[in-house]
Amino acid sequence: MESYDDDWTDSQRALYDECYRAGGEWADDPDTPTEDVQHAINLGQADDDTLADAETDYPPLVDAVIQATGENVTSVPASHRDPGFRGFVDGVRDATTDEVFGL
Repeated sequence: MESYDDDWTDSQRALYDECYRAGGEWADDPDTPTEDVQHAINLGQADDDTLADAETDYPPLVDAVIQATGENVTSVPASHRDPGFRGFVDGVRDATTDEVFGL
């Protein structure tokens, strides 16, 4: 489910969409370990106060942002205000059945 901030630009919305798609595909891939999917879900469930404007170098997330932007990045802001981060974790969450991880 799309979850845009009202003040996001079209570019930010496009980044969210691309990362959302990538997160869903990654979570659906049978070769993705369940522990990794759970880690992404945990990142998505953390509140921004807990994340404290940190950066994350979680490889599947960084790869999704690189693919979406075409820019070589080594980390992504761990914040629900960041469209890449939020798109990826929303995509993972939505692609994962409730029964699997108790969502």
